[in-house]
Amino acid sequence: MKRIALLIPLFASNLLIPATVASAAVIGMNEAASALTPSRVSSLPDTQRAAWQEYLARSEAQLSRDKASLAAELAPGQPLPPPPAEGKGADTMPLDKPAAWYTSKAARHVADVIVSFQTPAGGWGKNQPRDGALRLPGQHYTGENVAKVKSGSNDLDAARDRDWHYVGTIDNDATVTEIRFLAQVVSQLAPEEAAPYRDAALKGIEYLLASQFPNGGWPQVWPLEGGYHDAITYNDDALVHVAELLSDIAAGRDGFGFVPPAIRTRALEATNAAIHCIVETQVVQDGKRLGWGQQHDALTLRPTSARNFEPAALSSTESARILLFLMEIEAPSDAVKQAIRGGVAWLNTSVIRDRAWVKSDQGYQLVTEQGAKPLWSRFYSLDGNKPVFGDRDKTIHDDVMGISQERRTGYAWYTTSPQKALSAFTKWEKRS
Repeated sequence: MKRIALLIPLFASNLLIPATVASAAVIGMNEAASALTPSRVSSLPDTQRAAWQEYLARSEAQLSRDKASLAAELAPGQPLPPPPAEGKGADTMPLDKPAAWYTSKAARHVADVIVSFQTPAGGWGKNQPRDGALRLPGQHYTGENVAKVKSGSNDLDAARDRDWHYVGTIDNDATVTEIRFLAQVVSQLAPEEAAPYRDAALKGIEYLLASQFPNGGWPQVWPLEGGYHDAITYNDDALVHVAELLSDIAAGRDGFGFVPPAIRTRALEATNAAIHCIVETQVVQDGKRLGWGQQHDALTLRPTSARNFEPAALSSTESARILLFLMEIEAPSDAVKQAIRGGVAWLNTSVIRDRAWVKSDQGYQLVTEQGAKPLWSRFYSLDGNKPVFGDRDKTIHDDVMGISQERRTGYAWYTTSPQKALSAFTKWEKRS
């Protein structure tokens, strides 16, 4: 049975026609990502096993210390204070203010709040405004997201411990933004005044260095908490933002001149390891380098799933951002050059022309629009490079109109952002 929807034109001079008329099909079910566990590590070759076992042991030890530190702040029987507020944290930690602003009372307060919410491991939670109240003794390090996830639930993003979720993460620019903001404050204050902020920034840098996988990637959450949070995370450009930060630290740029030389050297080594990981995780089929997934399994390096509606697939958005990062490398190796050229070729192969992703009275739809900007599906299947779409019930579809309207409206299933990488590639090729 065919479905034909009637759209109200967005512009009187440009009639938009739904691009999809065939019946949608469920082509699979999303499978949960594998956590990084001792049993999985035990099956690794001898040459790799020791480094991963040490990593797991360090993660578990740090998790125990983090929990013990929070518990020690409360008297016996004293309940936890209410969780801190949630909101857009990055908006409260601006990084583009005039230099003098970072000495202001407002900036110092934000820096004090940042320091108060730093976990014992050295990271920060996500989605928390940093211009509110300081953390109270015994108050959780993260906000309401802790109570939203049920242990053992049917969700692919279920936490191992429902009371300990995202306690130290690089998701949604967390930790990276806090460190960058502290560096701005430190660079404008006298050494004595800057001391607590410098110490917190250095502790945050150590957190990133400690949480890096032996293969150069980073999990979304550290100490590890299980599920897809243990995967190498490119989603929302998390790994790229960490690598860019460490690159700035290594060079002493953007206020990081206070970082000791030994740490800057380690930051450079971590950046190089991250670049190696990026090259190694690029999907290769029939000898051709393609793109990257949102998440890659830490051990197999293959793309893996995340939330119920995010399947193991190639992701155009994350791949484009990775390519932009690689093209900023001053003296790229041959391997990096091959990765760039392969990724760009894949984006060119996957482009959708004369289509637009628009909002109508019936929600977002893919429509025919002659001369529209080049468009890409967010996800492409690993077998056939076809657009795929997920829903909250874990079903995977070949047509965006087959998923629920809630998910169709609440997620960026199509994007024009890869064009920026293609435009940058033209200039990069001339330089190379």
